[in-house]
Amino acid sequence: MKVTRAEAEANRERVIETAGRLFREQGIDGIGLNDLMQAAGLTRGGFYRQFDSKLDLTVQAMNRAKDVNQTRWGKLRYLPPEQAREQLIRQYLSDYHVSNPGDGCVLAALGGDAVRQPPEVRRVYTENLLQLLDLIGEFSHGEAEGERSQQAMATLSLLVGALVLSRAVDDDSLSRELRESAINALLKPEAE
Repeated sequence: MKVTRAEAEANRERVIETAGRLFREQGIDGIGLNDLMQAAGLTRGGFYRQFDSKLDLTVQAMNRAKDVNQTRWGKLRYLPPEQAREQLIRQYLSDYHVSNPGDGCVLAALGGDAVRQPPEVRRVYTENLLQLLDLIGEFSHGEAEGERSQQAMATLSLLVGALVLSRAVDDDSLSRELRESAINALLKPEAE
């Protein structure tokens, strides 16, 4: 049965979406093409009609995650900066984000993977990082751009580190404490 152009595009989108979720849940090398295509409800035979390689799909899935994050976090720009910053921090370190890496940040989910991937993957990982740094910088304190940039880097580092650690431990109480400590450190009033 011949697949229409619209069906082929819908299938391609489904594979990118499924890959993005599964890569964040299981790691880039943690899922093979057969399982990935099965999870998308398709056969492996259709993969090479849509993508050049798993590397091509990985880059496209990470780019899609960047677009989704831009939409998700970009809404915070409509809030006052302090409120936006607090909301971003609390949502990033939420129970939901810990429990749902497939719907979460590429930086925390794939940091360990990205370092062992080809340059194309590291490039799109870096683009994801820079995009989130820019957003956090908009909500950061400081008169000079350099000050805001430094604060954004420290904030993002603490967010990603706390999320990675809280996902990795086998103790729910410790997981919560790690995140609460990071939230408290990030939201404590600035020293006058």
